[in-house]
Amino acid sequence: MTTPPSATPPPSGPRTPSATRPPAAPRSGPRPAPWVRTRLRAAPLGTLLAAALAFVAVLLAAALPRAQDRGADQALRSFLNDSGSTRTSLQATAPAPASGQSAQALDQTLKSLLARTGNTFHVEAEKVVHGTRTNKRQPLLNPELSRPHRLPPEMSLLYVPQAQDHVKLEEGRWPTGTPRTAGGAAYAPPLQVALSRRAAETIGARVGSVLASAPLVDGTPSVEVVGLFSVPDEADDFWVGLDCLPRACKKAVGESYLWEADALIGAGDLDRMDLWGHDAQDFWRLPVDVDRLRADRLDATRKEIASYVAGPTAAALSFETRRERLRTTSWLPELFEQAHERRQAAAPLALIGPAGVGGVAFVVLCLAGALAADRRDAELRLLLARGGSRSAIVGRLLGEGAVTVLPAAAAATALAVLLLPTPRLAPALLSAATVALFALLAFPVRAAVLLTPARPAGRWRRPVAELLVLAATTAAVVEVRRRGVAPAGSDPDPLLVASPLLLALCGALLLARVQPVVTGWFARVAGRRSGLVGFLGLARAARGSGARGAGGSGPSVLPMVALLLAITTGGFGAAVLQSVESNRLGVARLTVGGDAAISAFGKANLPDGLAKAAGELPGVRTSVPLWIDHDSALVGTVQRSSQVNLIVVEPAAYAELSRVLGCGSFDPALLATAGGESADAPVPALFSAGVARLGGSGTFTVQPGNGGEVRVRGAAVIDCTPAVPAADAATVVLPAGRATALIGGSDSPNRWFGLGPVDGDRLRALVRSALPPESATPSATPADAAASASPAAPTPGAQPADEVYPVRTSADAVAELGADPLQRSAERLFWASVAGAAGFALLAVLLTLMRTVPERAALLARLRTMGLRRRQGVALILAETLPQTLAAALGGALVAGAAVALLGPAMDLSTLVGASVPTGVRLTAGPVLTQALGLAALVAAAVLVEAATSGRRQITTELRAGDQR
Repeated sequence: MTTPPSATPPPSGPRTPSATRPPAAPRSGPRPAPWVRTRLRAAPLGTLLAAALAFVAVLLAAALPRAQDRGADQALRSFLNDSGSTRTSLQATAPAPASGQSAQALDQTLKSLLARTGNTFHVEAEKVVHGTRTNKRQPLLNPELSRPHRLPPEMSLLYVPQAQDHVKLEEGRWPTGTPRTAGGAAYAPPLQVALSRRAAETIGARVGSVLASAPLVDGTPSVEVVGLFSVPDEADDFWVGLDCLPRACKKAVGESYLWEADALIGAGDLDRMDLWGHDAQDFWRLPVDVDRLRADRLDATRKEIASYVAGPTAAALSFETRRERLRTTSWLPELFEQAHERRQAAAPLALIGPAGVGGVAFVVLCLAGALAADRRDAELRLLLARGGSRSAIVGRLLGEGAVTVLPAAAAATALAVLLLPTPRLAPALLSAATVALFALLAFPVRAAVLLTPARPAGRWRRPVAELLVLAATTAAVVEVRRRGVAPAGSDPDPLLVASPLLLALCGALLLARVQPVVTGWFARVAGRRSGLVGFLGLARAARGSGARGAGGSGPSVLPMVALLLAITTGGFGAAVLQSVESNRLGVARLTVGGDAAISAFGKANLPDGLAKAAGELPGVRTSVPLWIDHDSALVGTVQRSSQVNLIVVEPAAYAELSRVLGCGSFDPALLATAGGESADAPVPALFSAGVARLGGSGTFTVQPGNGGEVRVRGAAVIDCTPAVPAADAATVVLPAGRATALIGGSDSPNRWFGLGPVDGDRLRALVRSALPPESATPSATPADAAASASPAAPTPGAQPADEVYPVRTSADAVAELGADPLQRSAERLFWASVAGAAGFALLAVLLTLMRTVPERAALLARLRTMGLRRRQGVALILAETLPQTLAAALGGALVAGAAVALLGPAMDLSTLVGASVPTGVRLTAGPVLTQALGLAALVAAAVLVEAATSGRRQITTELRAGDQR
């Protein structure tokens, strides 16, 4: 046989160590595949699901702080904008210099004032108003001027450089510096001024008029009107505090009045301005840009503004401007304190929702890690048996998780930052990093626990842990009952905010012990009957599907905890919102006087037939027309005569209105009069608590404001009445009939109240149709005429211009109370958190189902070979999974009810309602059951869909391949 050339001939001599050692040669063949890539490719679906879970969890974690910041900033800015520009401005004043007054000096002081801003707050430079004004108005002695009640008009002078940008010159020219005369008559020429056309027409001045004033010691110059201007928009914030520039103002002097008109001067007459009134004051109004304020920096802003008003900044400004009497005032510190208190009051609802979804998400992450470790338990133990160390195995699992979790977390954080832009980034990053860390460590930590050598089981561990949870829950509930969820003057305590979650955790631990026992009892009952599906499903539910060991370890507690956390959080928050809506409706009804109301101003009555037609509108259940007089007098009290509100109304309808509104309920029979009473017998009357406090006893005499008198006797004392719900109001209610016959004009109502879902637009249309054609025009309403005739006449308020008789509905009042962005932000955040918690709870159930799919498919395949039908297989899956869901729904509803009963009395809902209401949350079954049954139905539907789809494919695979376990 020929030796191949490549063969190596055997050595001929004795072997030596060097001769027998083969030369090193490079290894041939493929290199081992990387561990992480191999594992991720081996289970692509699990990898995608883990990345999706991490993405959703981190997205919510990063989005919730940013949503809270956006809501808080929006609420703060809305609150400050509603407060008005005067209260959100810095008002600086200083006496005008005795000499050297000039526009340049005013501008230089303004630059110094603005230079100290811009750190935590900014000033809207384009809206700054500054200038000089005389402190005292001087009477104008010209005989041709308007003199109502023989009182001469009065005038003050102002220099406001920004005024020309907000007015339109209509006649003449703008005032400039007055030319000086030579010699000693340095102040002989009159000062040049510009007046608004409306003010000039009111006082009787025109271009060219020289207005003289009473001379003072140093001599007071006269003024010459050189120009007239008009104001396009008197509602502009520029005119706040300058009321008598756009038009003349009416000043009451006893029972008379006189006109006050301010005029603008030019910069050239600033040095002579103090002669008019002998005193002048410089002023600077600095509007703070509230749209750039941030709620998270509110404390720092408050401190800086406090320093600006009275502190180091104020002292530095006085020294820098050389104005020792420079003073700055502002309402902003008080407004900031109110905004902080409002935010604290709304914090419980705004934090309970995110705390709930955070707790459920934590449970789901722990469950996902536990299920992944159980699924790969055999693989991990094999690696450990072949020489792998626990630290090396955990490190490889961390590498797998890092490749899966970290990119998903980064993408979720970037998306949250992009979708919810806010200036503050740290809370979102910290929250996202925390959740990403949990998602990364859940699986490796569970694997490390599984690979740890088993220690002797301690029966005391679980009871001790449960006792610790119970102790923490008890402490939290006691503190909430004692201090409230958000103690006054401090931020919410995390332990107090988490008290509903602790209650849910206690309920879940109790339910985890009770549910297997109860389910086992039902399984024994089902075993005594014919049929296999019910018994087998309940038995597996009591034993715990997927449990290792022959005896099983019972059902998993984590899905139940997730369900109870979601249901308790949602039920408690829904009960809070239900109480908010109920209180808001109650406040709106008391404000309106019912669900709808029509009013007449002054002594006017409603048009004939309007009250009857309003009572016949669709939706009106109770119609209450009444006559009310606010100028009546009650004679016979300790004070002899007291002013009261007199109401004449039909007793039965008014009693129904009082009962529904919860305001002074009474028996209408109290106001009934016997048929045989004489005509001069006292009329029975209801007295409010305010009348009862006036004292006196027996029979009183009521004198209506339109004349006459009526003798009345007190039938009962009520604490509230819908027509005048003020607590301290003195009100007398008389029954229609005898009172109508004794009081002239009371047969025509001047108020109408209705109960029921009344359409406000239809009611307003009815009111407009009842008006005479000449009264329906918006230009000449009786209310407008009354307002123009007398300064003390009531004004129409906020009703539409085409309504002579204003209409109000409780629906409109509810919308006004709920228009606060702070309320809307808290409600939106809560419902978003409830939806997230429900989604995570559903995911917990689905994860448990997916873990038990192989074992359940093998069981169903065996049963299919023994004649089990497909429909029975679905019923078996439902019987196995729904007991835990139904138990969680029932337990969650009970725990939510307990949370409302235990924690509700300590919650102040006034900020969320929009008005002051009694402290406490009402326990109603509707919101709690809606959350519990809704989530239970969602879980049942998901289980049914999973059983009908994935279960069928798994069973088919098992029937083809056989049981490989």
